[in-house]
Parts: sequence; structure tokens; C-alpha cells
Amino acid sequence: MTKPEISFEFFPPQSLEASFRLWDTVQTLAPLSPRFVSVTYGAGGTTRELTRDAVATLHKSSGLPVAAHLTCVDASRQETLEIADQFARAGVQDIVALRGDPPKGQDRFRPHPEGFAHSVELIQALAETEMFAIRVGAYPDIHPEAQNARTDVDWLKAKLDAGADEALTQFFFEAETFFRFRDACAKAGIDKPIVPGILPIENWKGARRFAQRCGTRIPAWVEQAFDKALRDDREELLATALCTELCSDLIDGGVDKLHFYTLNRPELTRDVCFALGITPQAELQNVA
Repeated sequence: MTKPEISFEFFPPQSLEASFRLWDTVQTLAPLSPRFVSVTYGAGGTTRELTRDAVATLHKSSGLPVAAHLTCVDASRQETLEIADQFARAGVQDIVALRGDPPKGQDRFRPHPEGFAHSVELIQALAETEMFAIRVGAYPDIHPEAQNARTDVDWLKAKLDAGADEALTQFFFEAETFFRFRDACAKAGIDKPIVPGILPIENWKGARRFAQRCGTRIPAWVEQAFDKALRDDREELLATALCTELCSDLIDGGVDKLHFYTLNRPELTRDVCFALGITPQAELQNVA
């Protein structure tokens, strides 16, 4: 089996304890030589400053390429591009450009009066700066706000045509879901990389809520398997096996890159990578 290139997503810490957890996560996964790591925004842009600080710190201290999430939520165009400029001044050359989720208490996204109306406008503005590699989101299962699957493909094509370099998908439970989406994108003329997003399931109840909120289809067999595993106290074993199998199926289908949503809990992600043959890369120093 061919070893894929990997990347990891983290979220910014909101407490001292969470800061230690993030650093432990980075220390655990950095030896696997990811091609980049990304740091998210909270819903509604609530962690904007925390994201900026975490990105700058990781870039400076970890030696890893760091991609900063940037959204259109609750900020003017000028404010959003100023944040992008701050990332650039900190040495960050990668951005994950997203529309973003609505702020807490709002049922749908409403553009800031002086802000970007949607992600395509944000991507165009970032591309014009010529300062960043730009990644965007993609949805193998139908986005809750999309009319149908074709709408998701059309939006992705618009984002890539606007200047994005690569897409990272929302997580999914079956490889066939990704393959169908990949085929639909190819049929629409999309030829830029589409990287599967992988969620190692540390907590089934939490993952289930997350899937329902973002429109990810939950196959009945997955529900049944986790219900039984919870009864038998084998949730972690099942999660590792299912995630490894999903990644293996994707690799067998020609996928050469995987993006892991770690939730700042690295152990399961690390174990899946080990199972795929991705092991720590020891650096030789002071060799005569």
C-alpha cells in the first residue's frame, strides 16, 4: 500500500490547559512529517485572535508549515484582509479560506455590511495579494444549505476558479461517498487536488452530533457498530479499525493525500497513521 501524504487540523486553545493539550498534540504528530497543519476559527469567528496567536506560535516554534483558517464572518473586507496581512507578516504562506458558520444564535450566515458576501469573494481577494497558497472546503455529502449535490460541485468549481489551489473535504464515513464526489468534480472540469478529510472518532456521541449538524450522512451500519462497541466498551478499538479501513480504501482508490481532523486529541490519529505505515521520521544529526 502506498503511503499517503498527510496533514492535520487543530483548533486554537481557549485556556491554559487547552494550550498544553495543543502543544502535546503537535509534539505527538509532528514527527510524522505532515505536509502542513491548519488552525481553525471558531463558529462565527469567535476565536479570531486566538487563531492568529496560535498560528504565529506554531509557525515559530514547531518548524511545520502552518495554514491559518480565515472566514468572512462578522468582519469587514478591510478587517479580514488585515488579518491575512498579519498572517503573512508572521511568515504564514497558507490559508484555508472559508465562508464560516454563522455566529451563535443566528440560524444562517448573514454577510457583514462591509464584508465579503461569500467565500468566492474572499478567495478572489486573497488570490490578488499573491501571498498565499489557498485551500478551501468541499462537501462530499450535501451541505445543509445546498439545493443538491450539483450545487456543492458548482460552488467548489467557483472557488477553485477564483484562485484556490486545493480543496479539503468535510469528513465522511464511506470511501464511496468521496469517490462519487471526486467523479462528479472531474465531470464538471475540476482538475485541482481534492483531499479527503478524515475524522478519527474519539467520541461517537460527539461525532454523531457533529455529522448531523454539518450534513454528513451516517450509514446505519456505522450507528449499529458503535452502539454495540459502546455496550462492549470497545469504542476505541472500533474507531481505530474503521478509520484505518476507510483510509486504506481511499488509498486503494488512488488517493495520495489525507487531511485529519484531530480535535486536539492526537492518539487515535497517530495510531491510524502507524497502521497505514506512516511512522516518525528520525533526523540524523552530526553524522561524520
